Amino acid sequence: MTDSKFRLARVQGAPVSDQEILDDLRRASALAGTIVLSQRLYSEFGQCDPSTASRRFGSWNKALTAAGLEIANEINISDERLFENIEILWEHYGRQPRRAELARPPSRVSWGAYRRRFCSWVDALKQFIAYANAQEVQAPSALEAATGHGTPRDPSLRLRFRVLKRDNFSCRACGASPSFRPGLSLHVDHIRPWSLGGETSEENLQTLCEACNLGKSNVL
Repeated sequence: MTDSKFRLARVQGAPVSDQEILDDLRRASALAGTIVLSQRLYSEFGQCDPSTASRRFGSWNKALTAAGLEIANEINISDERLFENIEILWEHYGRQPRRAELARPPSRVSWGAYRRRFCSWVDALKQFIAYANAQEVQAPSALEAATGHGTPRDPSLRLRFRVLKRDNFSCRACGASPSFRPGLSLHVDHIRPWSLGGETSEENLQTLCEACNLGKSNVL
């Protein structure tokens, strides 16, 4: 059965306010299923021309920022941000992410940024693995050191990824994994609680799902 309701279509050339442009950017982003909205995607799902948004706000990226969306073709993104995005995807899917998955949430960086930096997705993954596996010395802050700890409370990106990968991106308590439950939130938890002197080291960290971590008390 077809939808016979009358709908108002935007008249070409009709004036459009800044707020209407921002609302349409958000609407197009929702329809496209991504917060990384390129001009190509907006041409497909939006009601205005991308050049209208660019002229009104000074540039396409400024229009995206005003709409609260991620910049599709941001330049000079740091390696750490690029690697952090890969780690987010790896955790979300419970496996090595695919290039096509950069185009939809929870990815916050588009493929173009990786192509400019690494030329290929395989090379980007190789560089990420090398970064994640590199050893680093974590120094606690003065406040943390005052409590007698030799490591900071929060694990670094490298350490967090190593723990998640060691535990196969699965909860050590119940076995839940994003591979079978998309969107499952995984936490990296101290086995010996930080409040009881536990350090932030790979052997004292474990992967727990959000439910198991929230249900865990500070007892040994």
